[in-house]
Amino acid sequence: MINQARPPRRDGSSVRIGALAPLTRPGWVEAGRHLLAGLELGVHEVNDAGGIAGRPLELVVRDTAADPEKAAAAVDELAGLGVAAVAGEYHSVVARAAAARADALGLPFLCSSAVLDELTEQPTEWVARLAPAQSRGWRIFADFLLGAGHGRIAVAAQPSVYWASGTRILRDHLASRGGTVIDLDMRALTPEAVCDALVDHRAEALLLLVGHPEPAVPLVRAVRRDQRLTEILIGAPAGQPEFAEWAALLGDDGAAVPFLRYLPERLTPVGARVETALRERLAEAPSFVAFEGYDAVAVLAEVLRSHGVDRARIAEAWPGVAAEGTRGEIRFSRTPGISVRQWAWPPIQVVDRDPAEPGRFRVLHAG
Repeated sequence: MINQARPPRRDGSSVRIGALAPLTRPGWVEAGRHLLAGLELGVHEVNDAGGIAGRPLELVVRDTAADPEKAAAAVDELAGLGVAAVAGEYHSVVARAAAARADALGLPFLCSSAVLDELTEQPTEWVARLAPAQSRGWRIFADFLLGAGHGRIAVAAQPSVYWASGTRILRDHLASRGGTVIDLDMRALTPEAVCDALVDHRAEALLLLVGHPEPAVPLVRAVRRDQRLTEILIGAPAGQPEFAEWAALLGDDGAAVPFLRYLPERLTPVGARVETALRERLAEAPSFVAFEGYDAVAVLAEVLRSHGVDRARIAEAWPGVAAEGTRGEIRFSRTPGISVRQWAWPPIQVVDRDPAEPGRFRVLHAG
């Protein structure tokens, strides 16, 4: 006999999970929209399949707007609303503030998309993460640069713990392999001054460790139009070119800019189905961030079904999770140098937009 999923009870006894995402400026709104689409699709499918022991899963969304203080306050609010757990967040510095508050409150937090190695100052059992640690992804990006023959790397960076951490990872990894990192402080340089510095330093590649669209877009335009820099590679390890806004603002200038994304060569069968549903929901191709949102709900639903809604039991369940995600089976472990429970590891690619067809991505390197 086939057991059909029971529809969730509609008596108000929902299981609530909080969702953090940057949905307004200065947050990266497009990333937030994709993250939320994945989260919402995951919740929709859980409820179509009977919910959590017959109870509907409810998403309580809060906009972080790339503001760490706003994120910490949202975690406080969500804890007071009785959510079983919190998921999401794209910006690493914001996720770090949310993780610290969740740890202090004893509220499980499944971080979907932020990559800072140390999301919390001390190891915690309350926080788990789907995205790969920055040290892993950015080392893979550095290997790509070296393999492509680029050893003198200029880094145009704005002040941020995230950008500083990325620069340190690149410098350490490249130096051990004969490469050099040249720092360009975007607080003091115009795009035109960056072009002059690239020439003076004989840089072979420029990495954009800056916000999008400002100052990333004018910086790319300036470099593309400088006849002295026709051979230089522009890279964006943080993933700015992943989203449609990049292509819309830059057109052909935005092609051939390698970046990191967290997708496999082939999605799992679940992933292929989810990709179709996300494309319909978003009215465009889903980014890897949308898959991260969906996977976060898949993990939490697995834990809630097997361990219930008690917060301590949810946190205790991280080491035993085995959830089928869009990009592979998700399991969490303790990883050296990482302060939270970590999926080790999601697939990582270095890709760019094809100059011949900027709407199409080319896989340049995988790690």
